[in-house]
Amino acid sequence: MKRLPIPDDVTGDEIDKDVRQELQSLPKGLAEEVSRNLVMVARLIDEDPEGAYAYSRIALRLASRVAAVREAAGFAAYANQKFSEALAEFRAARRMTGSVELWPVMADCERGLGRPEKALEMAGAPEVQKLDKASQVEMRLVAAGARRDMDQLDAAIVTLQSPELASNSVQPWSARLRYAYADALLAAGREGEAREWFAKAVESDKDGSTDASDRLAEMDGVEFVDAFAENEDDEDGERAQVTVSEEAGTRVPADEDDADVDDDADDVELADVATDDVDDVDDDIDGGDLQDDVDDADDDLDDEDGDDGTGDAPVRPQS
Repeated sequence: MKRLPIPDDVTGDEIDKDVRQELQSLPKGLAEEVSRNLVMVARLIDEDPEGAYAYSRIALRLASRVAAVREAAGFAAYANQKFSEALAEFRAARRMTGSVELWPVMADCERGLGRPEKALEMAGAPEVQKLDKASQVEMRLVAAGARRDMDQLDAAIVTLQSPELASNSVQPWSARLRYAYADALLAAGREGEAREWFAKAVESDKDGSTDASDRLAEMDGVEFVDAFAENEDDEDGERAQVTVSEEAGTRVPADEDDADVDDDADDVELADVATDDVDDVDDDIDGGDLQDDVDDADDDLDDEDGDDGTGDAPVRPQS
């Protein structure tokens, strides 16, 4: 089996202790090799997803019966938009562990495969109740994305309305949730509200995980100028003022007055619902039974559209 080069400073000890414990079922030398490849997956997945994918395939060939390896392979495939492959790996990892923590990303794979109705079905499944708060918020984001895939903008907006969205406290999910809400409002033509929520996303986005600041500046008509590019333009402009003397073959200023110019010048359950009047629903943003919202909204869709809105009809966050 062909191996990929791994820097000497990668020992394999960098991985999570739970993963190291899983790898203890392997011979020591093999466990070390697998762990080093998993470290490379983690290092590269954001900046070089193709490289991360290559390392994940090696780890998978070495230890396909280890759940953590299947999960890493799934995320590497997901980062490369290989949604069918990612979903297969996530399902394998879930069968091995019995955990539901991969449920939101599995649902997003369904979106990527062009099956938003399947993602919505997963959003209303009992597994969601077993997720922690962060994963429930992630599931909400996926459900809202599925609604938008199906051109149900009002339903997407209401799906994102939740106590987590209304809370003034800043949590790890706050920036992405507020950003998604602002983006949905903007898509629905509610620019004033969208601007307000983009601003809230900026306030909570301490790590720059979204481009909320750029979106807000764009709405305000602010245009950013690359200083380096501007300097290059200035230099090009100065060069344009110089002509070549055909007779002497020397460079002379095109204008005598320019001859002395100085060279140094100067970003729970899910409410997969729709609504006839989103403004009325906004008043209920701070609470309520989300599953009831699902049922009520689906009834609304039946009344309004004449069907259930879940016929055949595609993350990726970074989300």
